[in-house]
Amino acid sequence: MDSFDRRILQELQRDCTISVEALADRIGLSRNACWNRVKKLEQAGVIRSRVALLDADKVGLPLEVFIIVRTDSHDPHWLDRFSTAVRAMPEIQGVYRMTGDIDYLIRLRVADVKSYDAFYQRLIRKVKLSDVSASFVMEEIKDTSELAVAAT
Repeated sequence: MDSFDRRILQELQRDCTISVEALADRIGLSRNACWNRVKKLEQAGVIRSRVALLDADKVGLPLEVFIIVRTDSHDPHWLDRFSTAVRAMPEIQGVYRMTGDIDYLIRLRVADVKSYDAFYQRLIRKVKLSDVSASFVMEEIKDTSELAVAAT
C-alpha cells in the first residue's frame, strides 16, 4: 500500500459517496487509476464495506452503554453460546474478548435505562455470566470510525 492508496482510504473514510472524479482530483491521480486502486483495495478486503453512519440520538438510541462481563466458564461450549447470543442482539455494536481482569467488553446503544434492563434480562437468560457491570456514557468526547491511515 503506497501513499496514494492511503490517501484514497483517508478520503473514503470521511465520505464514501464521493465521486471517483472528485476523489481522483483530491489525491492527484487520473480517474481510471483511482478507480482501479479503489477496486483493488476492495478486492483485497482493505475496504470491507461502505456504510451510512447514523445519528444515534435522531434514531431514538441516545444511551450508549459499555458492559464489562466476567465469566467462570471458558470452555468452547460456553463461548459458542455466548457468541451466538451476542451476535443475535441488534443493540450490540461491538463485543471484545479482553486481557486482564475483564473477560469481555460489550458496547451497545439503547433508548434508555429501561431498554438497557430489558437487554440485560435477555442476555442473562441466554448465557450464564458470573459478573456483569454496566457504565452509561455521560458525554461523548470523541467517536470516530476513521482509522489513522495518513499517507507518509
